[in-house]
Amino acid sequence: MKVAIVGASGYAGAELVEILGQHDKITDFQLLVSEHSESAGLLFSDLYPRMQGVCDKALQPFSKKWLAANHNLDAVFFATPHEYSQQWANEFIEVGVKVFDLSGAFRLNEITDYPKYYGFEHRHQQLLQDAVYGLAEWNSDAIAKADIVAVPGCYPTASLLALKPITSNGLNQADGLVVVNGISGVSGAGRKASLATSFNELSLKAYNVLQHRHQPEISQECGQQVVFNPHIAPYKRGLLSTVTLQLKAGVTKQQVSTAFHNAYDNTPLVRISNSWPQIDDVSHTAFASLFWQVDEDKQVVVVSCAIDNLLKGAASQAIQCFNLVNKLDSHYALLTGKQ
Repeated sequence: MKVAIVGASGYAGAELVEILGQHDKITDFQLLVSEHSESAGLLFSDLYPRMQGVCDKALQPFSKKWLAANHNLDAVFFATPHEYSQQWANEFIEVGVKVFDLSGAFRLNEITDYPKYYGFEHRHQQLLQDAVYGLAEWNSDAIAKADIVAVPGCYPTASLLALKPITSNGLNQADGLVVVNGISGVSGAGRKASLATSFNELSLKAYNVLQHRHQPEISQECGQQVVFNPHIAPYKRGLLSTVTLQLKAGVTKQQVSTAFHNAYDNTPLVRISNSWPQIDDVSHTAFASLFWQVDEDKQVVVVSCAIDNLLKGAASQAIQCFNLVNKLDSHYALLTGKQ
């Protein structure tokens, strides 16, 4: 199969490059950046020297002219700003190329939410309706049939893996408070230098509380309104999400345990831990690690999920979706020995 990565110069794009280079079903992949990017014309290994001798492909400037000359692709991955993906995804769909979008351009169901949460007017209502949410462990059947997959954000991935065994089984109070606290490393803010994410300036802080663009995404996909409290911390990569839900009266520890084991005992990339997970458990891997605790007296469950924000929260989940569309096991090429 032949694929392209638009936005290959960024952190998530770079992770895609590394994974696709090891995916034995890929015969060729093209690396693209926006037409006026300062990275255009550079080698990928110029930006990421650890890939010297592994991937020395040139970063090509993407344009409509490039697409006209290279439309015989099987798939394209967008690791780009949200509005850019929204602008160009349709061009690939029209020539029969499957789209895997790592931005937020197709994650929200309501077109009216985009000006508020993403700052642009969405111009592709039909494509928004056609997009399948790419939470691989929960939407595998729909993903397998999709022409366009909206790969979830890193905060929603960790939060929904923690929430959905409870909410999808109706174990929580329908009108109960659901609180999601997330902490991400600075790579979640992207590659562009910023004083706000400088190690010399940053300690640990909450930001965009009650207004973060991932709040409606998490609420939409778990079927429950949530309060989302994102935090950023001075480490490179990794994300921890801890969620608190009020359970229905009479729900037991065993019922909660059964819900999680039914959901994840046969999912190679989601692991049920024996203790509270930490970032080092999953950093630089495609895994998610989960643990929970139930207080039957208070009827409360607390669940923690750790992921690598650039992998399970972005690139490796995009590959899971690509695998499903191509009738492969979702974890193909993400574990030692390809499967």
